[in-house]
Amino acid sequence: MRKIRLSVLLLIITSFIAACFQVSPETGMLIKPTASPVLDRILKKGELVVGTVGNMPPLNMTSKDGEVIGLEADMAHYIAGSMGVELKMTTMPFVKLLPALKSREIDMIMADMTMTGQRNMEVAFVGPYFISGKAFLTKRKTIAAAKDPVEINSPSTRLVALEGSTSQMFIETVISKATLTTALDFDQAVDLVIQDKVDALMADYPICVFYTLRYRDKGLVSIITPLTYEPIGIAIPPSDPLLMNWMENFMKTMKSSGRLKKLKKKWFTPGPWIDEVK
Repeated sequence: MRKIRLSVLLLIITSFIAACFQVSPETGMLIKPTASPVLDRILKKGELVVGTVGNMPPLNMTSKDGEVIGLEADMAHYIAGSMGVELKMTTMPFVKLLPALKSREIDMIMADMTMTGQRNMEVAFVGPYFISGKAFLTKRKTIAAAKDPVEINSPSTRLVALEGSTSQMFIETVISKATLTTALDFDQAVDLVIQDKVDALMADYPICVFYTLRYRDKGLVSIITPLTYEPIGIAIPPSDPLLMNWMENFMKTMKSSGRLKKLKKKWFTPGPWIDEVK
């Protein structure tokens, strides 16, 4: 009888543990569920999947050995480390990032993504961790120095922008008379400028500066202009207050500790990393 009672007691305890914990298929370890469905998913997998483009220097870029590097990549490593999981950086065209987040293919987005009101109606944002602005990468100094869209708002002005980006939206709404071409990545877009197939690329200023440094012999210029205000943030799934709270506290720690400032200094200063980019 005592053996039966003991067996029943063990069954009750086992059932209680099973109800309160999950088992990671990768590690076989018990994981206590949180009030966050996204965090639970990440902890269960033992992996944080961050979506990016891998072609937006110096925030995210691909090295010659295929590794995603840059300010956002370093931040993603800190986030994964704080969660106690492995990091997986998944690259894809910019236009596919939001659909991938909604379908749970990725857990968050770190891809020089501006925190626009339209995007914020679909996903949540944490940040900003960087403030940027639009600029032109061009061979024509008159375009590079343009401070008012009216100066270049003409069908004779041929512009290229990343598909699905705020640069594309800005051109379509503010410089709507210009002839617009869209590209899937910045290498393709810059190549159009170099070959004189378009007059200029519109993109965030740091990206434009990078390509002037990378192609010093191509006559490319870029001057920051007060055309836009671009707060860059991390996109996460909506309706998850605990994840939002966790990410906000993480961001506060990055800023108050001075770690974010050090990362910006590392990646926004010309250095050996430029030659590492694919």
